[in-house]
This record gives sequence, structure tokens and C-alpha cells, in this order.
Amino acid sequence: MPQDQAAAKNRPRGPQKCEIHLQVNGRTEKIWVEPRRTLLDALRLDLGLTGTKKVCDEGQCGACTVILDEQPVYACLTLAIECEGRPIETIEGLAQDGRLHPIQEAFIAQDALQCGFCTPGQIMSLKAFLAKNPRPSLAEIKRAVSGNLCRCGAYLRIAQAGLEAARRLAAEHKP
Repeated sequence: MPQDQAAAKNRPRGPQKCEIHLQVNGRTEKIWVEPRRTLLDALRLDLGLTGTKKVCDEGQCGACTVILDEQPVYACLTLAIECEGRPIETIEGLAQDGRLHPIQEAFIAQDALQCGFCTPGQIMSLKAFLAKNPRPSLAEIKRAVSGNLCRCGAYLRIAQAGLEAARRLAAEHKP
């Protein structure tokens, strides 16, 4: 465990607001939060990162999925203070220099979004999955996003976008 994480974990917490440092999309952000504040609310309300959606707010839909320590997590079920000193990736951190991430491009190419509420969570789940499994099958992709609900029913297109994203990422990493 890195030293800053260990120090954060050992710091006493009470019901009053406390200062925490979140590492979001490669930047360190200092905020004051009550210990009960979720990562979702810290991202949206304290940091203004509204790409992560608040839909069910009880861990049922996956719309709030972000990547914490390279793992997809529901931000609505994760306390912000538990994330101090740990790398957090949100949908806002994907596009670089005005260029969409290959997963975002694949979603557009496959028309894998309709209303858009589930899209950030779907994309972040796929990003974490594809980082560990760069050559997935369709069934593996479906399993990887099974914790993300789509009320519009675009599941097949989302899975196809996952396959296309894997191809795009592989093409980018060829020597």
C-alpha cells in the first residue's frame, strides 16, 4: 500500500467534514467531504464531473461505474474517503487532446447509445475489462457489461461496440 494511502487510512474520521485528496483522471483534487459522501456525489457535486451518471443510486444499474485501482466500481456504493490516494478514472478522462477514446469511437460507429444514461458506465466497464482481456469473445463482453443496465435495450449494439473497441485498441498498439 502506498504511503499516502496508508496515512489516509489511519487518519481519524468523525461525522464532521474532512479534507481528502482524490486522484481523478491523473490530477490530484482536494475537497472537503462528510465521511458518508459517496464517490459519485464527490465527483458530480464537488468536482463538477457530471459524466458519471446518478440513476438508481443503490448499485442496481451500473450507470455510475468508474475505474478505481484499475477495477470497475459503482461510484454510488463507494465512499469518497475510501478512495483517497487511489487512482480514479471517469468518462471525462478518456478523450485525449480532443480525440475520443477508441471505445467511445466504437460506440458511435456501432450506434450503441440511445438515451445515453448508461453509456458512461458501459464504456468504463468495457475499458477496465479490455485492459485485462484485449481479445475477448462476444460472450465475454456480454458478461463484462452484465452489471450495467440499458433501459433502451441496446445490448447487442453495446456488445458489438465492445468487439469493435477491442479491434481498434489492438490496431493502435501494433508495432
